[in-house]
Amino acid sequence: MTSRTALLAKPLLSLSSIIALAFLWHCLHDQQSEAEAKSNTVDESVERELIRIVKKQSDAWNRGDITEFMSAYWKDARLTFSSSGKTHRGWDVTLANYEKNYPDRETMGKLTFSEFETQELGADAMLMLGRWHLDRTESIGGNFTLVWKRINNQWLIVHDHSSSLKNEVK
Repeated sequence: MTSRTALLAKPLLSLSSIIALAFLWHCLHDQQSEAEAKSNTVDESVERELIRIVKKQSDAWNRGDITEFMSAYWKDARLTFSSSGKTHRGWDVTLANYEKNYPDRETMGKLTFSEFETQELGADAMLMLGRWHLDRTESIGGNFTLVWKRINNQWLIVHDHSSSLKNEVK
């Protein structure tokens, strides 16, 4: 047998080495999969809390209480609200716009939120996507994107971007 043939005839790794490498690969793969899964999941308790807050908002809206509806927003001049191609800044400006655009119960209609999706942006920041619908004589609705921030241990909306589709079908 030549040295080359002898080299091919000998196993490069023993069976125990192959088993040890396979076990190591399996352990590393499981750790990577668990880390990926954790990074893609949202803390369910935070998600439930955010959904609870927006449902509380719709309850306030449906009672005609815009000020209570606004309690979920950051009461700060840096709050941003984007809709209809415009961006407004400030809690007071946002409240004034709601009161101007929804002057009575008939215009306010019945508000529902649905199709929530959340994503963690950091330890104290979340993104929420969803749909909104106002059931009234001329129903409207659309999509929303909310950026939430935990401020003084309270989740508040710091940015709201809402689209609107007139005569949106629920």
